[in-house]
Amino acid sequence: MDLLGMTAVELGRKIKAKEVSATEAVQASLGQIKALEETLNCYVTVDEEGALEQAARIQKKIEDGTLSGPLAGVPVAIKDNMCTEGLLTTCSSKILYNFKPTYTAEAVKNLQKAGAVILGKTNMDEFAMGSTTETSAFGVTKNPWGTEHVPGGSSGGSCAAVAAEECFYALGSDTGGSIRQPSSFCGVTGIKPTYGTVSRYGLIAYGSSLDQIGPVAKDVTDCAAVLEAITSYDKKDSTSVLRKDTDFTAALVDDVKGMRIGIPRDYLGEGLDPEVEAAIRKAAGILKDKGAKVEEFDLSLVEYAIPAYYVIASAEASSNLARFDGIKYGYRTEEYDGLHNMYKKSRSEGFGPEVKRRIMLGSFVLSSGYYDAYYLKALRTKALIKQAFDRAFEKYDVILGPASPSTAPRLGSSLEDPLKMYLGDIYTISVNLAGLPGMTVPCGLDSQGLPIGVQLIGDCFKEKNIIRAGYAFEQARGAWKAPELTERAKKGAN
Repeated sequence: MDLLGMTAVELGRKIKAKEVSATEAVQASLGQIKALEETLNCYVTVDEEGALEQAARIQKKIEDGTLSGPLAGVPVAIKDNMCTEGLLTTCSSKILYNFKPTYTAEAVKNLQKAGAVILGKTNMDEFAMGSTTETSAFGVTKNPWGTEHVPGGSSGGSCAAVAAEECFYALGSDTGGSIRQPSSFCGVTGIKPTYGTVSRYGLIAYGSSLDQIGPVAKDVTDCAAVLEAITSYDKKDSTSVLRKDTDFTAALVDDVKGMRIGIPRDYLGEGLDPEVEAAIRKAAGILKDKGAKVEEFDLSLVEYAIPAYYVIASAEASSNLARFDGIKYGYRTEEYDGLHNMYKKSRSEGFGPEVKRRIMLGSFVLSSGYYDAYYLKALRTKALIKQAFDRAFEKYDVILGPASPSTAPRLGSSLEDPLKMYLGDIYTISVNLAGLPGMTVPCGLDSQGLPIGVQLIGDCFKEKNIIRAGYAFEQARGAWKAPELTERAKKGAN
C-alpha cells in the first residue's frame, strides 16, 4: 500500500476502515522526512515523539467512535508562525529562536478537535516577509521539483512538505499570495479563504488587515475538507466573521455548466512567461469545454496593487513587530549599555535584512509628514481595487488567471533584486487587499519540468464557486504526479 501517495481524505478513509492506523501514517511521514529533510529543509521543528504520542491517543478515539471526521488520524504540518502550546514557534527568525507559546492558535485547535496529528512546524520566510523562503534564519527550503529552485514563499516550507509527501496536508498563511504562489511553484493546491473566515488568533501577525490562514494539500477535495475543519467564528479575533455556509465539501461537484469565468487582460500582458500564459489559457479552455462561459475583460488598477500593498503591509508590520524587543521573550543581545541600547542591539541582531527593510519602510510611511502622502493614499487605492473587483463580480462568478508571472526562479536570483521579488506578487496581492478568496490548482509543467498553477478568485464568501471550478478542472486534468525526488525517496524506503 502506497501510504505516502494518498491524499489526506483517502488516508482518513483507510484509517476509519481499519486498513491502516494513525501510527503507521505518522511513521510513514517521519520516514519520508528523514529521507528528504537534509536535501529540502521543509521543517524548522519535527516533533517525532509528540506525533507518535498523538497518533496513539487519536487511534483509540477513532476506534471507540469519538472521532469520525475525514481528517482523524491524518498527519499535518503547521507553518511556523502559528502558535502551538509547548512546541517551538519561531516565525523562522533568530529573534524568536527559543519561543514556546503557552497557548495554541485557534485554527490549529480546530484541527486537533478534528483528530489531526501535528508532525511539526514548517520553514517560511522570516515573519512571512518574502516570496521564496530564502529569508529564513534557519536556512533555505528547496523545491522538490528541482532543488536548485525556490519553493516560493512565504509558506514555502508547507508547500514543499506537501509536494515531497513529508506530510499529507499543511496549514499556511497568506498575506499577499503566500499560500497561492508557493502552491503554484510546488505543484500543490492551496486556498486563501475570505478574510475573517478562519480565526487569526494565535497567528503571529505580519499585516493584520491582510493575513489569513488557509490549507495546502494535494488536491481540491483535501483543501475543501481542511477549510471546513479550520473555519469557525472566534470571539478572540475581532475580525472573525460568523458564517453559516461553511460546508465547503458540498461544492465538490464536477459541473461548471453556465458558470461565468472572466480572465483579466491585465493579467496576460507584459511580464508574463509565454509558457505560463499557454498553460493558463489551456486551463481556461478546459473549463470552457465543460460548459463554462469564459471571456476576457479589463480589471483595471492592477498596476497600483503592488505599491498599495507594500505600503499597507509594511506599515502594519512596523507596528506589529514592535513587540519583539528582547524584554519579554525571544532573543536578547548578550552585551548592552542601558535599556535603549539593549532594544537596538537585540532587534538589529535578531531581525534579518528583509524584515528590517519592511520595518523601516513601514515606519517611514507612518511618520509625520508622509502619513497622508503614502499610507492614506494606499488605503484609498485599496478601496478602489475592492470596487474594481465588485464590478467584475457583478458579471462573473470566478476570475481566472496565473498565480505568478513565471515558474519557480533559481535559488539566490530573487534576493539580488528585492523589487523584482515584490513585482512577482502582482497577480496575488489584489486578492488580499480586497479580502477575497483565491485558490491555486496545478495546471501544467514548463519546459524545465517545473509546475505551473492556475489561480481562481471568487467574490467575498464565495469559496464554493472557486472550489467547484477547481474541482471540475481537476477532474478533466486527471491525476497529478509527484515530483521525481519523492518517487526516488519512496523507492529507497521500499
